[in-house]
Amino acid sequence: MAGTRGTPFLLSPATAHVATPSSAVSDVEAAGAGAHHRAGKAPPPADAGAAFVLESKGTWWHAGFHLTTAIVGPTVLTLPYALRGMGWGLGLAALTAVFAVTFYAYFLVSRVLDHCEARGRRHIRFRELAADVLGSGWVFYLVVSVQTAINAGVTTGSILLAADCLQIMYSNLAPHGPLKLYHFIIIVAVVLAFLSQLPSFHSLRHINLGSLILSFGYTILVSAACIRAGVSSSAPAKDYSLSSSKSEKTFNAFLSISILASVFGNGILPEIQATLAPPAAGKMMKALVLCYAVIFFTFYFPAITGYWAFGNQVHSNVLQSLMPDEGPSLAPTWLLGLTVVLVLLQLLAIALVYSQVAYEIMEKNSADVARGRFSRRNLVPRVALRTAYVAACAFVAAMLPFFGDIVGVVGAVGFIPLDFVLPVVMYNMALAPPRRSPVYLANVAIMAVFTGVGVIGAVASVRKLVLDAHKFKLFSDNVVD
Repeated sequence: MAGTRGTPFLLSPATAHVATPSSAVSDVEAAGAGAHHRAGKAPPPADAGAAFVLESKGTWWHAGFHLTTAIVGPTVLTLPYALRGMGWGLGLAALTAVFAVTFYAYFLVSRVLDHCEARGRRHIRFRELAADVLGSGWVFYLVVSVQTAINAGVTTGSILLAADCLQIMYSNLAPHGPLKLYHFIIIVAVVLAFLSQLPSFHSLRHINLGSLILSFGYTILVSAACIRAGVSSSAPAKDYSLSSSKSEKTFNAFLSISILASVFGNGILPEIQATLAPPAAGKMMKALVLCYAVIFFTFYFPAITGYWAFGNQVHSNVLQSLMPDEGPSLAPTWLLGLTVVLVLLQLLAIALVYSQVAYEIMEKNSADVARGRFSRRNLVPRVALRTAYVAACAFVAAMLPFFGDIVGVVGAVGFIPLDFVLPVVMYNMALAPPRRSPVYLANVAIMAVFTGVGVIGAVASVRKLVLDAHKFKLFSDNVVD
């Protein structure tokens, strides 16, 4: 589950040649905008999505705030469950491997972006970067489809989980109250629709700094609660054994890897790097170091303490293990309540970050770049379209209130291609290291391994979804995890 931020992009001499026409086909052609530059032709003007939403005004630490919000979120509460599927040794090894590979992959994406910018082609969208480097129109549409599914899915899931947090607090204050889950979804959607009127990615920098602080807060609280529960006489007996069935053990392991891929997933790094004031070269490395320093603390602590406290009895959300349906809570009520509040607030920031790609597409096709950002011509469609997008995500959240099982599916079919496979392929094609060099061979190995992991992980995740299908009910009053 984090991100980035000059002169407005429209006026920036370092980026003015990046043309992004209004149609999807033109977007693919725009990937070769450097040809216009080399031929001495005047590039098309920047579009409203680039000028208004992805304005290039940020510093490297702003990028670090954005990256952290895009990666570090309440999905860290599923990490003990991911360890449960593999055990201590393999689980920690897999967690560390995904930590290292994602850092490396994001670094490669940044290098490819810097490489293209140095040659007169600054890309501000993942879809354009992939189409330029891989030279294929179908890649453009593949990236658009996967990225849209991820962003809409994360926004929908954030609304659902934020509403679930409100429902948890409400049920404790008024156990027999009349409000249902969909009421809280509406409340969250109204707040999110209001916050969504912040015009650009860069304007989220202070919110995302707050998100970073919130992630430290609830990580410390959850880890402390797990340690307290682990030494409590009320805690379940610690059992770290795996399934005796080899097939079950294999499926669980690949499901866990898919969950890890989803937890470390990003999918919007080029859009985050686009918010950096040019030249962007080298700045994203600093942002990545900041982000992964936060990740180390916020991922390892809850993963280890949660699995240690509950073993193979841990739920897909460790908070549910701390608040069992039967018996007393295994942590103080005030601590759990404060944790839920911090998680709720951060979910709003996460939804805002992952909505930016959708808002950029909307602005690109609806706004007039020649008019002011806050002119009536641009303000009215912005408010209407963004509110409609949030409303659509909220409706899906109310209709399909199951999230935990989908995390693995999203990781396998969404984050693994964008965050593990495409970066190494693009680096090998764009920078063309010698075929026998360690870098080239390592990239090929990562591509092969994670393509296989993605396929098997998708099968394992869908299998788990099918096995749990009997729990699903449209417009349910409970979140199925």
